[in-house]
Amino acid sequence: MTTTIALLEVDADGLTVIQQLARTIWYQHYPGIITNEQIEYLLTKMYSVDALTKQVSEGQRFYFIQQQETPIGFIAISEQEPGNYFIHKFYISGSVQNRGIGSAVLDLLIKKFSGMATMRLTVNRQNFKSINFYFKKGFKIERVADFDIGNGYVMNDFVMVWQQKANQ
Repeated sequence: MTTTIALLEVDADGLTVIQQLARTIWYQHYPGIITNEQIEYLLTKMYSVDALTKQVSEGQRFYFIQQQETPIGFIAISEQEPGNYFIHKFYISGSVQNRGIGSAVLDLLIKKFSGMATMRLTVNRQNFKSINFYFKKGFKIERVADFDIGNGYVMNDFVMVWQQKANQ
């Protein structure tokens, strides 16, 4: 059973907390999927305060995932075109996973962005736990994509898509 989950939009001061949460969560989740060297590279590249500030300036909206007013994760989303959203980041602390929090967050997003027709995201093709979660939430694999992220690293991902049903 989950306690109440809330989304709280992150301001500039909260970006350092995002950075700290990312470091903790990534080292809980990604060893065994990607190397520690790649984890460190990506944390440096994507989660410095400057990088996060740039992402916000490019239209990503960051939200803390809060449980009893404590940040337990975060999500970043942007509207690509009217009604079509992209989830750039979606991370929940390993210590509270498998308690319905991810499902609650997706439900909150659908309510928050009431005109949402589609949600897309990318997920590492070896990240079976997350892929299975997205399948359970109605996402489908749209395509396979490989992204060169520099420093000799390539992200081997699925692009997954969720579509609003006519009666939702």
